[in-house]
Amino acid sequence: MESGSKTEENVGYSSITAKKAQLQSMLSALLDDPILFDVPKKPTLADVDTLINLELGSAMKISVTKVDNTSFDVAVLNSATVKDLKLAIRKKINEIEQAKMGHRHISWRHVWANFCLAHHNEKLIDDNSMLTEYGIHNNSKVHFFPCVVSRASHKHSKRKKHRFFHGLSKRSGLV
Repeated sequence: MESGSKTEENVGYSSITAKKAQLQSMLSALLDDPILFDVPKKPTLADVDTLINLELGSAMKISVTKVDNTSFDVAVLNSATVKDLKLAIRKKINEIEQAKMGHRHISWRHVWANFCLAHHNEKLIDDNSMLTEYGIHNNSKVHFFPCVVSRASHKHSKRKKHRFFHGLSKRSGLV
């Protein structure tokens, strides 16, 4: 009896494996369709959901311009916050870098400590603010803007070069 149940498990397992393989091949064939060019190669349910919402009008496409003037598009829900946009940017850049160079680690803590996002020269500082509060809507453009987070207030300020040395010269009176 015990050996019979093991063969049933093996048949069930191989049947599940075959179904997964069939599903994966169908998904690959679908993703190769030119109409679905904006779907990531390994889409998550959230990716597909956002793209469906984009087609239905309850999500927006935002163009992001990097410091080197290259740009890419991300899709977020209409109710998205600045934090949601940052997460979408992070995911998209990681996908782009993975496709270009293989595994590459990007320190996002360093990125957000030195740069912030801006829309029409207004900095998107508060992660909990809705994008619509900044006037961002479908097909809007945002760009990276050099900023430094001050440790005391945890808010972005304009970058000051050689801040450490300026502080030393003021204290020592060697101006």
